[in-house]
Amino acid sequence: MSGESSVLRARDLSVGYAGTPVCAPVDISVGAGQMLAIIGANGSGKSTLLRAFLGLLEPLAGTVEVLGREVDERERSFRAQVAGVLDADAYFPGLTTREHLVLTARGHAVRAAGSVVDDLLDQFGLTDHANAFPESLSSGQRRRLLLAAGFVRPRQILVLDEPEQRLDVRMRRTLVQMLREDAARGVSIVFATHDEELVRGTGASALLMADDACSVLSPADAVAALARGL
Repeated sequence: MSGESSVLRARDLSVGYAGTPVCAPVDISVGAGQMLAIIGANGSGKSTLLRAFLGLLEPLAGTVEVLGREVDERERSFRAQVAGVLDADAYFPGLTTREHLVLTARGHAVRAAGSVVDDLLDQFGLTDHANAFPESLSSGQRRRLLLAAGFVRPRQILVLDEPEQRLDVRMRRTLVQMLREDAARGVSIVFATHDEELVRGTGASALLMADDACSVLSPADAVAALARGL
């Protein structure tokens, strides 16, 4: 994936911990409305790469840029443009499911926050749990709440870590449709996944993570790689 009007751009990006890279350097460019799946074996560095994209991990080398500026999670403008959902559960204590989403929406100046939240509760099958506290929800319901918190925010980039996890077949299909609608509105989407159906449904290109080289695959080649277990 390349282009002069990149929304997300990584140049010779090396990520890892304690000075040790977890994968080969990454060079990618994601434009407006494009989707990129990050695929690879467990431990290949997918989640670590996403953390660098979100400004939560300092690169060992190279750069990550969003709309031409180097990533800095402390900048309000960056937080206003980038929404991320990682694998860890994270909730505001003492708030119900609906209150959690309304607070997130209002914190990002979403107009008609209550109406937007109610629509998302319906899409994610959480309307009947709007007044429940997150700790009382099932694992799958909590995952849907986290995803809803990502979708409730204004965004030019959406970064998701294995969003299909703990979702049933119907909800995975809903997720595919929501991602396609986001991309149609010009949102750039990057998601780590092991799910070939998610890649097939979204039509995403893919970055295959490996120790020796990270390579960009076409949508068809990405599906084939996942089908054969990479």
